[in-house]
Amino acid sequence: MTSPLTLRSFPKSGHSHRVTLFLSLLGLDFTDAPVDLANKEHKSPAYLDINPFGQVPVLIDGAVALPDSNAILVYLASKYDRSGIWYPNDPVIRARIQRWLSVAAGELTQGPGWARLVTVFGTDHDHDRAKVKATEILLLVDDQLARAPYLTGDAITIADLANYAYIAHAPEGEVSLDPYPNIRDWLARIEALDGFVPMPATATGLAA
Repeated sequence: MTSPLTLRSFPKSGHSHRVTLFLSLLGLDFTDAPVDLANKEHKSPAYLDINPFGQVPVLIDGAVALPDSNAILVYLASKYDRSGIWYPNDPVIRARIQRWLSVAAGELTQGPGWARLVTVFGTDHDHDRAKVKATEILLLVDDQLARAPYLTGDAITIADLANYAYIAHAPEGEVSLDPYPNIRDWLARIEALDGFVPMPATATGLAA
């Protein structure tokens, strides 16, 4: 199926990657249109017109311009996933998905996400505090994955994709994944999916 999809993204953004990954897993054709963050394209009037927050990614589907990576995952699953596996029509599973989407936007971003921003992009976030928060959330994630193979239970959902990149790339922020065997197994399960695409690495030592 030919898709009118365009993704405005940044290759080393975990928020962008979760959408790129889902598009690939769904087998959707799309135009990848990177945003030039270095030259502040994301603050240009044209870009702010499609996302007033000035963030990546933005998915353009015909006349629809949709910002926010987690919102995009829900949209793609609702519109294009005929199998129904990624965002099941079950109120309990959907509530669990929402919980983990909130984690991806909150604790995960403020932990391993911000730690990586410091070491990879030189931001002024508190690196020590971010590493502490990373440990706190990774312990909780590892405990959840000791109970079930995926974050919401026995089947993979968009919740797993939303949380994947910043966990997989946590070592780039000097956050080791060695203490978390269940997380490492979960990463391997995701990376074994047909259609998986990695996010470009910027440091060695990433979990397999």
